[in-house]
Amino acid sequence: MILYGDLPRHEEPCAVLAALREALQRIRHLPAGLDRHAALVATLIRAGELAQGLADAAFQARGMDAASPAADAAMALVTELARHVWQSWQSAFTVANPPSDAWIAALEALPLPARVETKRAEGFAFYALYPEAYGLAASALPRNLPVRVMGLRSIGTSLSAMVAAARDAPVPRTLRPVGHPFLRELAVEKYLAAAMLSDPGAHHAIVDEGPGLSGSSFGAAMAFLAEGGVPLERMHLMPGHAGMPGGQAPERDRERWARVARHPASFDALLLDPPLPAQRLESWAASLLGPATCPMEEISGGGWRRLRLADEAAWPPVHPFMERRKFLFRTAGGTWLLKFAGLGREGELAAHRARRLHEAGFTPPVAGLLHGFLAERWLGEALPLDPARVDRDALIRHLQHYLGFRSRQMPAAPEDGASAATLFAMARANAEEALGLATASRLDRWQPHLAALEARFRRCWTDNRMHAWEWLSLPDGSLLKTDAVDHAAAHDLLGCQDIAWDIAGATVELRLSRQEQAALLASLGRDRPLLDFLMPCYLAFQLGYHSMAADAFGWNPAEATRASEAADRYAEKLQRCLRAG
Repeated sequence: MILYGDLPRHEEPCAVLAALREALQRIRHLPAGLDRHAALVATLIRAGELAQGLADAAFQARGMDAASPAADAAMALVTELARHVWQSWQSAFTVANPPSDAWIAALEALPLPARVETKRAEGFAFYALYPEAYGLAASALPRNLPVRVMGLRSIGTSLSAMVAAARDAPVPRTLRPVGHPFLRELAVEKYLAAAMLSDPGAHHAIVDEGPGLSGSSFGAAMAFLAEGGVPLERMHLMPGHAGMPGGQAPERDRERWARVARHPASFDALLLDPPLPAQRLESWAASLLGPATCPMEEISGGGWRRLRLADEAAWPPVHPFMERRKFLFRTAGGTWLLKFAGLGREGELAAHRARRLHEAGFTPPVAGLLHGFLAERWLGEALPLDPARVDRDALIRHLQHYLGFRSRQMPAAPEDGASAATLFAMARANAEEALGLATASRLDRWQPHLAALEARFRRCWTDNRMHAWEWLSLPDGSLLKTDAVDHAAAHDLLGCQDIAWDIAGATVELRLSRQEQAALLASLGRDRPLLDFLMPCYLAFQLGYHSMAADAFGWNPAEATRASEAADRYAEKLQRCLRAG
């Protein structure tokens, strides 16, 4: 099934460096505290993206990783920023003097490509992966022996810099794993390899997020070190979690993984049980929302369902790898949802969208952003929408206002979402895997028209999550939308789409009639042929999403069954849609 995707950005290094200089200047004028620390982490992430882009540009030019003055200078800048981030964290945000502009000037003095391709670091954007957690994990590395740090791009640029900063190690080298996702390899120029392996007594820390289904990036790095003569006892894996690689890991990597030292970055150790009270997520929330009346409650991984739906049989399916960390924080003045929205600019943009949607009357109140966590009012008195009982005329009017606002007031660029051709390829592949070639081939009639369809797209920050349980019905009968901020910036291939995508979603999830569809299309200025194309694409995407969720829940039969039954329902709807033409 096709589900995941990420849209790369193309940026000018000189413009990024100018933005970093401005950001550091602003940080110098901020008072001590969490906001200043968060701003410093944002510059670390931004500089890490630039370092990744420069290193990948050099890789593309040579066909392998090799020494690069620009990439090396960029990593020196990232590592210096990481040292200041770590200093700020250890001081509980009381000390944070940003580095001087000399590190930026040194990079600006070098020949730089006009443009580089940078990639969004998924862990920082979606999975509550904090660079500070890698600084904490680095404390387990040998203290009296030399340590060489290797970062695996993309996110390994910033993460390896944090490890080096916390361990007071030299500036890391970063390498790009390439090849099949389950069989990654490293291509390293011999002089760079010799430099990385020059100290026969050094320990080597391999830094990345994951492991995922195969852990093949870590596997490629272990193979590189082993072939260079490094014994397993001098290898240290620094992953994003304490679990083992998934079922696609080759036996060789499983054996090595079981034998090498592993020092995972721990969200819980960093934010839920840190050494200093000021480092606790609960302390951040209390400073913004007031004192807690009881311990913070985690509702991640679908835990929110027990609060909204008493009947477990009515619980909707969830995808364990796509759920963001969520907590409830209760105060005398009410209850608040703390949801991870992203570090750096990802979180800032999410908070901006949340405020706009609330001010327009569509979503719950927003209190602020706490270094990656968005604080939003939890409306405990609200109930999930029941499409069979709601006033249908009122629902359609609300959808017209809500989708109209997103369409008109939240525009997006063409590069911010999957193209019509990409949606078609996803739908074709998912339909063929689930329903067979004969049924999937009914989509082929759209192929000659993809360019024309693309030209008619008017992209905006679509909701992408129109399911009934994502709507709240308040005691006075009014409706509010939850989870409305970040699904167009999720770790999947969709991104920002034409608002007709949300009409397709509403049609399926809220059981819209053809007449109700027509009212929405007319109100939003969209046409039926566009909806007719997006409808099977929507169903195929949901089919893939829930099929992969069922696979991911191999350890939980009840959750796997929920997801599998949902996948079956979408498959049946897709089959009917395609047969109807």
